[in-house]
Amino acid sequence: MTGSSSSPVAEGTPGNYGLGPRAAAVLVFGSSAAVLVVEIVALRLLAPYLGLTLETSTMVIGIALTAIATGSWLGGRIADQVNPRRLLGPALGVSGAVVALTPAVLRTTAEWAPAMLLLIASLTILVPGALLSAVTPIVTKLRLTSLAETGTVVGRLSGVGTLGAIVGTVLTGFVLVSRLPVSGILIGLGTLLVVGSALVEWRTRRWSGTPALTLVVVAGGLATTVAPGGCDTETKYHCARVVADPDRGSGRTLVLDGLRHSYVDMDDPTFLEFEYVRAIASVVDAAFPEGQPLVAHHLGGGGLTFPRYLAATRPGTRSLVSEIDSGVVRINRDQLGLSSRAGIDLRAEDGRLGLRRLDAGSRDLVVGDAFGGVSVPWHLTTVEAMTDIRRVLNEDGLYVANLIDHGGLAFARAEVATLSETFDHVALVGEPAAIGLDPTATPAGGNLVVLASNRPVDLRATQEALDARQTGWKIATGDDLTSWTGDAQPLTDDYAPVDQLLQPYSPRSSQ
Repeated sequence: MTGSSSSPVAEGTPGNYGLGPRAAAVLVFGSSAAVLVVEIVALRLLAPYLGLTLETSTMVIGIALTAIATGSWLGGRIADQVNPRRLLGPALGVSGAVVALTPAVLRTTAEWAPAMLLLIASLTILVPGALLSAVTPIVTKLRLTSLAETGTVVGRLSGVGTLGAIVGTVLTGFVLVSRLPVSGILIGLGTLLVVGSALVEWRTRRWSGTPALTLVVVAGGLATTVAPGGCDTETKYHCARVVADPDRGSGRTLVLDGLRHSYVDMDDPTFLEFEYVRAIASVVDAAFPEGQPLVAHHLGGGGLTFPRYLAATRPGTRSLVSEIDSGVVRINRDQLGLSSRAGIDLRAEDGRLGLRRLDAGSRDLVVGDAFGGVSVPWHLTTVEAMTDIRRVLNEDGLYVANLIDHGGLAFARAEVATLSETFDHVALVGEPAAIGLDPTATPAGGNLVVLASNRPVDLRATQEALDARQTGWKIATGDDLTSWTGDAQPLTDDYAPVDQLLQPYSPRSSQ
């Protein structure tokens, strides 16, 4: 037909929107990477309030996958309804604004409206995740200029998106989290997404929301500086703070993800604030002659309260500490006054891997006090791990560990069963109600201390030491402990559902 400005396009035939292959690859790569950055950082933001557990990780991953599926489906469907060029700018810009607001919104919600935390957390992952995931089908629509190349275009962009997701995961886990605050990562990502939106807007001249979204990003950055729940230090694993004791000038509390992990008296390392640490000290003091120097290995460092105690009460003691968080290692040296002369070798390493490097029979004492959020890392609870601990202990060696459980104490019972599979002598120390020695009381749970050895432990001396420190704790062993453990199954590397066995408790409780 003469006078027509363009030829008609048959129904179902792709339209040519003129998006170049490089621009398409950058958009798909960047948006896919951003989804994974948001997912990983969301875990860090939620850990102080929900705990760093398998359930938390599963929830965040599930929400992120829901966002990806929703965005991919709706993005493709809407791109078939309207000009895809009109969708790219808003998808990038709005997601950037939400991402930049996320730190302030989540932390404020957690402190002021905790009942809403799961809903708000879900939205802060779903909204940007879905919008960013919509970019791939939108770009695919823009690149499909011929049905003959459908497979090539879809396959190429799918591969580019997967590569972007891989880079986003690796970059966040190995680089960004170790060098930048969580809030800084999200605000920076939000800024990049809004800048990307502005570039798309400049190319298409179809959308003018960038100024407003830029103001939102700025507001998100400013709000983060005043939002509750901030950290003195963000390490690879924790939001860390060192809090001064107003009643004791030299006292410091190490708070990790909202939990009081350690109390350190920088002038008097023999002062033990937490009850479970006094229990561990009582067990060790009763097991070895007074003042005898020991060779010890500590699984988990925290504020190094007990290694400092050993150095002060048993001069010449050599303590090797495996602390997985290098940021906590720095805090001990920079803020908690750790001296190189204390006989404490503090290493940033996983405890299980640290055990493997020790010679057989090289340790008098192994102390377990490692926690990831509210639970002992599962790989430090199994028969295989206990076998390695037994290997490094000498004939008179002792293993003593801090456990936390509540409710039915299913995890604590399973751990005692695990130790009974490995060591000849096992005992449990705790509140009488918690360890079954007071059947008239309802166990409230909390801290328990378990000890294991291949030689008999002087239970009377241990009880006297506990009484001297006025802990009120008792010892269960023999038939009492067997009855308390019941039919609990030992944990193994093949089956150790620690997070599922643990009973919930208030995340503001101390360890």
